[in-house]
Parts: sequence; C-alpha cells; structure tokens
Amino acid sequence: MSEDVLLLGAVAYDPKIVTIWDGFKEYFIEHGLPFDYILFTNYERQVQAHLDGQIHVAWNSPLAWLQTARLAQASGRTANALVMRDTDCDLISTVIARREGSIRAVSDLKGKRVAVGAKDSPQATLIPLQVLAAQGLDPDRDFEVVSFDVLVGKHGDHIGGEREAALALMHHDVDAACLIEGNYRLFEQDGTITPGTTFRLLETPPYDHCNFTVLDGVAADRIGRFTELLLAMSYDDPKVRGLLDLEGLKQWVPARTKGYRLLADAVERFPR
Repeated sequence: MSEDVLLLGAVAYDPKIVTIWDGFKEYFIEHGLPFDYILFTNYERQVQAHLDGQIHVAWNSPLAWLQTARLAQASGRTANALVMRDTDCDLISTVIARREGSIRAVSDLKGKRVAVGAKDSPQATLIPLQVLAAQGLDPDRDFEVVSFDVLVGKHGDHIGGEREAALALMHHDVDAACLIEGNYRLFEQDGTITPGTTFRLLETPPYDHCNFTVLDGVAADRIGRFTELLLAMSYDDPKVRGLLDLEGLKQWVPARTKGYRLLADAVERFPR
C-alpha cells in the first residue's frame, strides 16, 4: 500500500458507489490530498482488510464499526470514528402492522409472524428485534421471525430486504414488518405500501448509522486533512452537491459513537 496515497475502503452495495467515490477522489486530489479507494463486496471482508492494513480508512456501516472496534480492542489497537453524514444521526426504525388486522399492541404479536430485512441489517432486523425483546417478546420464541436475506454482507445498505418485508405485509403473509422510518415513508410514496393501510405499532429509540473509521497507525496529518476536507464540503458547491445527494446528505459532521449503544445491545443479544 502506497505511503503517499490515503486509501479508503467502501462496500459496493449499489452501482452509484463508483460515481460517488470517483467524484470524491477528484475532490480530494484537487485539494492536495492523494487519495484512492477500493470497493469490497461485503463488510466482513472490508473489516478484515482494514485490520490487515490494506486500507487506511473505511466507510463503515454501524455493524461494521462495532466489528472493527471490537476486533481492534481484542488485539490491543484503537479504532476511531471520524466523520458521519448529517443523515446518519438520530435515525428511527418502526414496526408496522395493517390497520384492518388484529394487531393493536406489541403484545398482540405473540404467536404471530414478523417480517424483517436481511439478518445483518441493523435498522430492519437487529435493532427492532432488540426493542421488541426489551418489551418482553423473545424473537423466534414468542413470535416467528420471517427474514428477507437480500444481499447479506452489505448490512442492509440497500432496501431490497425491507421492500420484500413490506410486500409480505401487504400480501397478508406476515402480521407485522420492521422498517427504517425513511423507507416506510418511501414505500408509501412509491406504492409498495398502500397509504393509509398500515400504522406504526412501535418506534425504536434513535440510533446512529455509518461513519468513516480509522485505526491507529495512520499518519495524523493525512487523517486530519481527510477529515478537514470532508467537513469543508458545502452543499452550495455545485461540484460536490450531486455527490452529496447520491450519498444522501447535506453536510458531513464530526462522528459520535454514543448512538451505537442500541445496536451493541442487539449484537450481544443476537450473536451472529
């Protein structure tokens, strides 16, 4: 790995990823930071590559952040979260049910079927199941978990599994479905869910999503410049506005880690 080029890892969950990182690469180089990126097919491979020193920085899902931090700690190293999107903060997932069905309270899910996204999706599986368990309903004991394992390894960064869960609810194949709030609204807009036919049975506490992760040992000046350039990106700049839109943010913000507690609890309860 070149000592001159800051090398980032990202997971290719959608073709737009190439457009996004090609654009950001040009931005960083124009501002004096030699930069390149490597795409991975799944987060587990990216986490291992990061620990092996094949990349300097990783654009991580929340689950990949936890994996990296825990594996680093186990080997006497330190992982730090650098930057996240403004849209990565204070997200909420929801469990929805049909208005005309028999489900009116969380307790009514006992003995029922609940659809979730991919088994490694923080927002559509791990976190909502953790919240249901905290309310006294043990998944796969008190209710049947129906998983839609679309693109496992990408940690739910796509919407395929959630869309399948929503369709299963619409088709009366399940009694409830777990979705991130943003996708719930999207599915009502695009017709996946018929507006007015469902309601929010439960909302999770807020949690945080992706971040740029760095391990100890990378030159502080390069990491500092990378962080500085990210935080300096302006939505008013036409050169980066389209890239920010594709990545789903208006502004990069300093990362925080307190928003991963709920997911950490879920990982402890549901070890993979």
